[in-house]
Amino acid sequence: MKFDSARYVFWLCWGATTCIAIAANLPPVFFTTFSEAFGGAAGLTDEQIGRIPAVVFGGFVVGIAVASPFADAWGAKVFVVSGLVSLVAGLGLLGCANAYLVLLAAVFLLGLGAGLMEVVLSPVVAALEPRRRATLLNWLHAAFSFGAVGTVLIGSAALHVGVSWRAATIALIAVPAVILVGFAAVRTLPLVHEEGAHEPVRQLVRHRFLWVAVVLIALGGGTELGVAQWLPAYAERSLGFTKASSAMVLAAFSVAMFAGRVVSGHWLARVTAERMMLAFCTGCVVLVLMASFAPARAMALAACIALGFGVSCFWPTSLSLASNRYPGGGASMFGMLSAVGNAGCMVVPWCVGFIAERTTLNVGIASIAVCPAAMAVILTVLMTRRNQS
Repeated sequence: MKFDSARYVFWLCWGATTCIAIAANLPPVFFTTFSEAFGGAAGLTDEQIGRIPAVVFGGFVVGIAVASPFADAWGAKVFVVSGLVSLVAGLGLLGCANAYLVLLAAVFLLGLGAGLMEVVLSPVVAALEPRRRATLLNWLHAAFSFGAVGTVLIGSAALHVGVSWRAATIALIAVPAVILVGFAAVRTLPLVHEEGAHEPVRQLVRHRFLWVAVVLIALGGGTELGVAQWLPAYAERSLGFTKASSAMVLAAFSVAMFAGRVVSGHWLARVTAERMMLAFCTGCVVLVLMASFAPARAMALAACIALGFGVSCFWPTSLSLASNRYPGGGASMFGMLSAVGNAGCMVVPWCVGFIAERTTLNVGIASIAVCPAAMAVILTVLMTRRNQS
């Protein structure tokens, strides 16, 4: 296989997306462990725990803000390599952290590296085969779910057999290191298909539909990470499962999300993206409320896992909606969408912790339902106006 072939580049991007999943999913596996290690006898408060994913996705946004203005001019490779180096540094610092502030610095580096890569991986894959953008983007982001499963399995296995969370964190450095070597063999990573022309941001922001996609990805990202970041803690504290079992719930959630993204890629050949997203939004509202208030913990647990499938299409399909409408958007457009999407990923988990500290964690989780409900309203209006025109 040639190092610059479309297939080789796709699978490298797939591997890099699994590294993004490590940044996003490693901290929540150890939330309760972090509370014991860095919170003293009383442990960390819910707000302090909620601050950890907020800092991760704050790093995402910073990475995206740094890369977006320069990726189209400098090329994708420099940002992928820089992102992988930042991930290696973040994992190393996390494994050696001796204080809460050092922990926050480490997870910021994880988010920063993921953000630098997030800007360029999706447009590179979208440029490989323009006629299959939606399908390839869903399959690319299935790698996030795959990486999440692997991360959770490693973390939960460490908890189960008594291996230090620090050792597990250090061991994960091998993943971005291997992908880094793979990218070293690639000469160029195109951000716009060779038959297309780049459209600058100042023109893109004049399009109303782009702002619809911006709102959708923010709400979709908030829904996905609001559930994923709090799921292990919710399963342990509210549903009464053990720490190791709670980590496995997140793994099951990620498996469901992986399946949803693979299936969504196939469904998009038969139904419109908007109609599919609307169906998933409706299902998510029901599942979030069931996960929060079901009378039996088995029912609540099943709803939590099923939410992985329910949220699966939101992020990649929002990206494909914008990319199909504006194929020349390049890294600038994807960076803008990712920045706002990760802002949703940053705000919603913190809001869950904020609400939970003043009520209960069940109510905090239930508040996530606002996001898919708002998405459903937007998609309904969008489809209605398109049918009328």
